[in-house]
Order: sequence, then structure tokens, then C-alpha cells
Amino acid sequence: MREWPVRLNHSFPWDSYAIPNPRYSDTEMYQDPARPRFHFLEPGEERPVKVTLVPKTLKTPRIIAIEPTAMQYCQQALRNAFYDLLERREVPGHFFGDGLNAAFGMIGFQDQTPNQRLAKEGSLSGDLATLDLSEASDRVSNLHVMSLFSRFPKLLIGIQDCRSTKADVPGHGVIHLAKFASMGSALTFPVEAMVFLTIIFLGIQDALNRPLTRRDILTFRDSVRVYGDDLIVPRDYVLSVMNRLDLYGYKVNHSKSFWTGKFRESCGKEFFAGVDVSIERVRMEFPSSRSDVQEIVSLVSLRNRLYEAGFRSTVEWLDKQVEGFLPHYPLVRPTSPVLGRWSDLGYETQKIDHRTHRPLVKGYVVSPKPPASPVSGQGALMKCLLYQGLEPLDINHLERQGRPHAVDIKLGWYPPY
Repeated sequence: MREWPVRLNHSFPWDSYAIPNPRYSDTEMYQDPARPRFHFLEPGEERPVKVTLVPKTLKTPRIIAIEPTAMQYCQQALRNAFYDLLERREVPGHFFGDGLNAAFGMIGFQDQTPNQRLAKEGSLSGDLATLDLSEASDRVSNLHVMSLFSRFPKLLIGIQDCRSTKADVPGHGVIHLAKFASMGSALTFPVEAMVFLTIIFLGIQDALNRPLTRRDILTFRDSVRVYGDDLIVPRDYVLSVMNRLDLYGYKVNHSKSFWTGKFRESCGKEFFAGVDVSIERVRMEFPSSRSDVQEIVSLVSLRNRLYEAGFRSTVEWLDKQVEGFLPHYPLVRPTSPVLGRWSDLGYETQKIDHRTHRPLVKGYVVSPKPPASPVSGQGALMKCLLYQGLEPLDINHLERQGRPHAVDIKLGWYPPY
């Protein structure tokens, strides 16, 4: 059943929302305006999030919560606004005289490379520390978030309106949530990043023993960075920042946090004295037959990552494993759709396309088939309006959507670059 969030009035609780009246179809409701289009849910009837497990590593899964559709729709709208505002240099309708965004360069949501670059610099100079937090999203209190946004009451109302307050936990039933949100909410990532950035500057303020000015904050643009729960802070202030994190109930993972020596790690990249020493992980078990498509794709990806890392002997062994499942396994560029081998020697050409005169190779490509989900009318219009990509929509985008339940590989002639 589709859902639409409805803000009734400010006297209603923040978690009230409505769903369509199931007694009438959309067509009947439009034909007879006198018929009620919605029936309203009381706060106690709110649909809880559904707690579930998703793959993280071969050893442990990740716990997330599936949000109701109406909540996801509103959360993504607010998330996009946060991303656009906090990642731009200048703030429209700025609060300060120069119009510059004080948080620019210190908080990120879509690019991990600034954190990785600062981690490399920290491993060389020793001036920067990398901190990792355990159970970060589960420890962000909703009371903390409400206090953080208290100076912006309309924004706070919007954030609380699309926050789920209950969770259906298998084996425990429905429980009320004191934390802001679980992984699964579109607002978890940006809100926790803003919380952690604020705490970092509170820790720096404690060390300096004086209030920070805006000019003080701008001086840390090249030494403070937050990407989710991966934090970069100046080494001179790391202990006071950690004390502040502990004061607010956040747990620093000491086994993955570094501020002494020459090793630093952030956002999946590890550096020792400026040298990338990141480990490559085996994400899935090796395939046992051609039908194990996801395992084959993972194996080819592992081979290519190890090639870039310089493990030539291991790559030779992996090539033999892949060739047992893929008879056609050509040299290709990383940008090619073909499941092939990356090489410093470039790519191979097996024939020329007589129409475009571009080189082609024979190889396998992944062919996902999204589940059927036909949509028309208002639903089709909303899907088109919500699309924010640069590429044109697929011709079947109104017939199929969502993650594919399975993928296949097909053999054909494709460009090697």
C-alpha cells in the first residue's frame, strides 16, 4: 500500500502520518471528491521500522532497519538538501557577512578521498589523527539531535516528522527508540556527521580553554574532516576530542584509531609513512560453477584489485581460476563492461565494429534483471520527477525497478575500454 506523509498541524505529535483509505481505489476517490481520500493513524498506530541483517563481511552481518516507504520519501528529500547545502563553498541566504560555508571542506557525504588524503598526510607528518567510532549510528541520541537543531525549529520539526520512533525487532517485538535512527534511514549518515563535527570542535574548545570564533574554526579546514564515523582531527587535540566523545556516550574504537607512530587509516585506506598499505579483502567465496555469477564477478574484481596492488604471482594463480569459468577472458580497461583482465599493457582488439570503427572483444558482461514493478499515472510521474541522475532513464524504468534478485552473464562483442 502506498503512503503519503501528512503534516496535520503543530498540535499533533511529530510521528503522525496518514495512509490512503483502502475502501476506495484511486480512480473512485478522484471521481467523487466527497469520499474521504485518507484515514488518519493515531500516534500509537505508527508503523515501526523492521530490523534485519544485510551482508557486511564473511564474518559478521550489518544490522539495519527498513523504514516505511513514506518515511524514506521524506528522509531522502531532507538528505539531498543537507548534501547540497553543507558541501558547497557559499551558502545561499548566508548567515555570515562573507557568505562562506564554515563547514565547507570539513564534512563530506559522497566522496571519501579527502579523508584518505588527510590520512596519508597524517602518516607522513604525524600531525593528524584518525579516529573510528564503534556502533556510531546506534549511539546518536534523539535528544542530542533535538538539542543540535534547537535553533532551527522548522528544520527540527521536519527531521522529527520523518523519524521512526519504534522498531520491530525479531524475537523482541516492537520497542520504542531513544536513538535518532538506525542504518537504513536516509538521514542517519548526514545527521551523525554533523553531530560528530560539532563534538570535535567542542573538544578543541576544551583544549584551548576558550570559546572558538568563526575565524578559529576556518583555520582547521585542512586538519578536521568527518565522513560518517571516520574522523580526522589534529593530533594536538585528539585526547580532548576523545574525552568529549566519551562524555556524549560515543565509543572510540581504539584498535582502529591512530595518533602515534606512522600508521593512519580512514575510509578503507591504510597508510604507513605515506605508503598505501591497504589490505585487499576476499568479499565472497570462490565460485564452484558457471551458475555462481556473483561469485565469479567478485573473483574477477579481486583479481583486478590485486593486480593494481602489485601481487603479480597471486594474479597469475587467480587468472587460472577465472579461466576455468570464463573461456573468453580478454585484456580490457577498467572502464569496460566486460569481465576481463586489467593490465598495464592496455587492452586487446579482436575485431572492429564495421559501423562505428571501434575495437571489440568477445567477453562476458553482467546482465541484471530488476524485478517487475509496473507503474503508471501519479506513480510514474513521481518516479520521473524524483530522478536526479545525469544519464537518461532506461526505456523500461516504468516496468522494472529495485535491486535485482539475481544476475546472469552473457557472452557477446563489447568495447574493451
